[in-house]
Amino acid sequence: MDRKQSTVTPPAEVNTSLSVLVGTKAVLSCPPVLWTSMLLTTWEIVLRDKLPCFRAFRGDTNETKGGNCTDERITWASRLNENPALQIDPVAITHDGYYRCQMVTPDGNFHHGYHLQVLVPPEVTLVQTENGTAVCKAVAGKPAAQISWTPEGDCVTEQKRHWGNGTVTIQSTCYWEGRHVPNVSCSVFHLTGNKSLSIELDQGVRTLRFPASALLIILYVKFSLFLVILVTVGFIYFQRTND
Repeated sequence: MDRKQSTVTPPAEVNTSLSVLVGTKAVLSCPPVLWTSMLLTTWEIVLRDKLPCFRAFRGDTNETKGGNCTDERITWASRLNENPALQIDPVAITHDGYYRCQMVTPDGNFHHGYHLQVLVPPEVTLVQTENGTAVCKAVAGKPAAQISWTPEGDCVTEQKRHWGNGTVTIQSTCYWEGRHVPNVSCSVFHLTGNKSLSIELDQGVRTLRFPASALLIILYVKFSLFLVILVTVGFIYFQRTND
């Protein structure tokens, strides 16, 4: 009777989305394969606006090899004959990209890819302008932050993208027309954490606009005063002329 040789079917390639805070350490692991059966491990690294590079390790000869990888912050995590993981320390904005581990074994090839997103916390500020509006900014965050106000007002939100490093600045300008608001709070929501700032407004926020009816009253008073002065001067002139 013929015996069929048992084989291991490699799983389909696995891709993982990974978010890492800037300035921390990230460790990317290869598929869970016994290192004793590992023949070759290759990391392919594709960073934004850079040529692809690779790092490789041969298990049978304990040899390492690399091509186009010049970033010294990307290294092997530990002893290669035990764990061929990749380490990034510290993580920078420029490490956004795709990292793929391929392991060659007698049972087939195994793959694991990482879509790495670097998170950058925004710098949050809250100020009052001369015209009584309040301005809340979330500067240079990645990804873009979201801003909300307490109490709610009439707000305009602007977004400025910094194409050089992928960060985004969000600015929200708010005013409270026709209401007396002594203080306001600005809340910023971000993947790295939320933050809230409060400010006491000078004498509360009051609109500097005048309604149309008030303007008409002011013009009417001014015209009436001018007419009274004109009549008085004319009367005095007429009296002197008669004398």
